[in-house]
Amino acid sequence: MTRAARFHYFLDYFTANFPEPKTELAYANPYELIVAVVLSAQCTDKRVNLVMPALLAEFPTAAHLGAATADDIFPFIRSVSYPNNKAKHLAGLGRMLTDDYGGEVPSQIEELQRLPGVGRKTANVVVSVIYNQPAMAVDTHVFRVSHRLGLVPKTATTPLAVEKGLVRYIPKELIAKAHHWLILHGRYICVARTPKCAVCPLSASCAYFEKEFTKPTGKILKPEKKMV
Repeated sequence: MTRAARFHYFLDYFTANFPEPKTELAYANPYELIVAVVLSAQCTDKRVNLVMPALLAEFPTAAHLGAATADDIFPFIRSVSYPNNKAKHLAGLGRMLTDDYGGEVPSQIEELQRLPGVGRKTANVVVSVIYNQPAMAVDTHVFRVSHRLGLVPKTATTPLAVEKGLVRYIPKELIAKAHHWLILHGRYICVARTPKCAVCPLSASCAYFEKEFTKPTGKILKPEKKMV
């Protein structure tokens, strides 16, 4: 199956079955989202959602966050991964948002990447979720799933290379949604250690399934059942 055909199958399935995917991070405004995304690096959305209410109660705006020190912030995020570094990033993030952007979250990727703790992935999440821009954020799930499905070549060994490979084939109006589709598929079906191929709705177009579950005769084994 060609790469274009794999994309067609992927996009057709999710457009029909999950037309309006959403991030699983809880947020009410751009400030809350960017804080949550910074915290979510190498951490689960579930854990971030647990710590956010108390953190926001204490630091409800960028100005409040910017007036705090890393030591002030640390107790509220101690249960997330790398809390020391993230506390420093959040303090700096709050100060820069307040001093340079009047407390508003910028809408340009280049400006977002100036903020402490904000790399290209975080910036892409913010502009796609908040500002509906055609940006593809590549996290560990997107990286893994796009390779397994055969949407990007094996030579795409960096997040940026995967990002470029994906946006080449995905229509602009679907890029932001495809980001969520890939994440959710990787989180619940195409998991890291033992992908749930037997219940995967994309097995018919999946390069990994074709390689791992093809008999010597070339006949592809059918999954046990389909699961949305």
